Amino acid sequence: MKKILNISILTITTILFISCSSNKSNNTSRLTGLSFNDPKNGNYIKNSSFENKDAPLGMVLVEGGSFTMGQVQDDVMFDWNTTPKKMHVRPFFMDETEVTNSEYFLYVQYTKDVFSPSEEKYKHIYNSVLPDTLVWRKSLGNTDILTQNYFRHPAYAEYPVVGVTWLQANEYCKWRTNVVNLKKLIDKGFIKNIFESDSTRNFFDTDRFLSDSEGLFEGDTTIYKRGVNTRRARGQARPARNAFQGRKITQADGILQQKYRLPTEAEWEFAAKAVAENREYNNIRGRKKYAWNGKYTRSKDKRYRGDQLANFKQGKGSYSGLSGWSSDGSDIPIEIKSYPPNAFGLYDMSGNVAEWVADIYRPIIDNEANDFNYFRGNIFTKKLINKEGKVVIVGDDVAVEYDTLPNGSIHPKQLPGAIKYIPITKNDATFRTNFSKSDNVNISDGDLNSSRFYEDDQDRFASRPSMYNSPKNPIRTIDTTTGAEVINVDAKKRSTLISDQTRVYKGGSWADREYWLDPAQRRYLPEYMATNFIGFRCVTDKLGPMAPRKKTNAVRSR
Repeated sequence: MKKILNISILTITTILFISCSSNKSNNTSRLTGLSFNDPKNGNYIKNSSFENKDAPLGMVLVEGGSFTMGQVQDDVMFDWNTTPKKMHVRPFFMDETEVTNSEYFLYVQYTKDVFSPSEEKYKHIYNSVLPDTLVWRKSLGNTDILTQNYFRHPAYAEYPVVGVTWLQANEYCKWRTNVVNLKKLIDKGFIKNIFESDSTRNFFDTDRFLSDSEGLFEGDTTIYKRGVNTRRARGQARPARNAFQGRKITQADGILQQKYRLPTEAEWEFAAKAVAENREYNNIRGRKKYAWNGKYTRSKDKRYRGDQLANFKQGKGSYSGLSGWSSDGSDIPIEIKSYPPNAFGLYDMSGNVAEWVADIYRPIIDNEANDFNYFRGNIFTKKLINKEGKVVIVGDDVAVEYDTLPNGSIHPKQLPGAIKYIPITKNDATFRTNFSKSDNVNISDGDLNSSRFYEDDQDRFASRPSMYNSPKNPIRTIDTTTGAEVINVDAKKRSTLISDQTRVYKGGSWADREYWLDPAQRRYLPEYMATNFIGFRCVTDKLGPMAPRKKTNAVRSR
């Protein structure tokens, strides 16, 4: 018995020694011997191995890979804008459903709380996030009940939000990034719960937190957990406002959530097609017709045989089917998760509402230019730094700038309290081989190399010519005699809506025929316009490996 006890003690001691040695090794530079997170050795941070296996709230993992983008099977519209091309997409997390009315209403309430419309300096911000409920009106239709109730009434709380422009959807993604990171920091004790204090100081910006954290919340709530615990343990009093309390959180800590954004067109189509469930047929031939596996819209499952697998318009005047024998269960958008998900676990990638994606629309996607994570719409920017070497804050150091859109709505370019961003300069792109300018929206399209009408277009866009005869934004000036605002509207004849402000939307909707359910379909609309059949969902990038790594024989043999 004594011998067994001695063996047990020896075994436990050995395990503890190995564990301590392992931890010491993990916290020491393998190449220099300096220890990480050690005040005696500079307190340097270690970029340790990181893999975000857990999907963010409400999201699922879409494992990246190659697929055939485009190629609608029945191109009855003869658009020829979906020619097949082989693309590679990196892994990402995607919302399993569209953003709902209740989730967007939270954004609206939060914005009103932080940027009160009763204050003169904030008067345009709240209105800029409100969805357009008038999208439900019809000149010859009795639909005002939806205008009054669809967004705010609890009966439609879990229905996808509509009446949202691309600009509004993009701003929602930025807000979600900030709120998720704020909640993380509060839960981990790095920041006091600011919701228990004055709500007018609740604006939080992730970039500003990393660059200028003392400027948030009037400097009285950025209390770091490590500093507080150390002082309390020593019995010291609470430090004065703005006093530094331990090492600041940085991107290298891996605590903060990556930015939420709209999916690119390639990402959205890859996620909708879900080629994982039928790799050979769908990936090589690129002929997957719907988000589900099969070439029909009705279920083959014995229990649900004949039921529709999506919410769409089935014919003239047929939005839901016969009374008492409903084909798809709804004559307008339906509650999320009403139909089975696709192979990635994503709901309503075909039907219900179409969805905004990030890309600028062009008739042709040039995979010769880039077949890796393709995206058209990059505008590279940088933080504005003042003479003191500090970041410039919108609303504090510089005035808030607003855009007046062609439909008359006013939108802030950046919210008060955020860091001011400006386009990169030529000096920033000197001797670079991967990009040469800030605005890459029109790259290889609408410039001297791509348009034979370049010279004829100089009068319209002196700074950036366009190869498309699209409407020009109204020019707003002030009459010097009366002081009144004068709006000069573009009166020239225009032949297309395609411009640098035109965005792609994907997927069929409740108001579309079956033809548009094909994930390869692509349509477009100006970014400042909204409809009653377009919604959106967010994505965020996955860091680390594409998928959980499998151990090879070489790794196992170590």
